[in-house]
Order: sequence, then C-alpha cells, then structure tokens
Amino acid sequence: MVLEIICLLLLALVVLLLVYVVFSWIPRPPEPVIPFARAVQRIVSPVLEPIRRVVPPVQLGGVSLDLSVLLVFIVVSLIQGALC
Repeated sequence: MVLEIICLLLLALVVLLLVYVVFSWIPRPPEPVIPFARAVQRIVSPVLEPIRRVVPPVQLGGVSLDLSVLLVFIVVSLIQGALC
C-alpha cells in the first residue's frame, strides 16, 4: 500500500514537471490559466531549487538551458524503475 502511494506520488511529480516545462515555453499564459501555472510552479520549485544551486543553467548562445528538470526526470524514472 505504501509503495503504491509512493509510485503514485512519483507519477504525479512527473506530470507536474511536464506541465511546468510546457508552461515555461509560454511567455504569458492566458489569463484563466495563470493561477494554475503559478500553483504548478510553487509545487515544483522546491524540488528544482536545490538542484539549480548545484547545476547552473547551460548557456547556449542567447538561451540558457535549465538541466535541473532533466535531472529530476532521470532520478524519478530510476526510482520508479527500482520501486514500481
């Protein structure tokens, strides 16, 4: 039972990370979606911030690539593979 809850929470984190990535591509989301986008950011930021302190964004010309999201995806998929 506990293992199923952990697996469900990990899946929810993956979904929230995907939503976070999609919202990061939109410069200004439509007005009705802004509260949802902010809520997703508030949930995901505590997971990403410690990684961002260790792994800074990679500069690619005028664009910076945030690798923290990719690292969280990798770690979560490894945990899911081991537990779920």
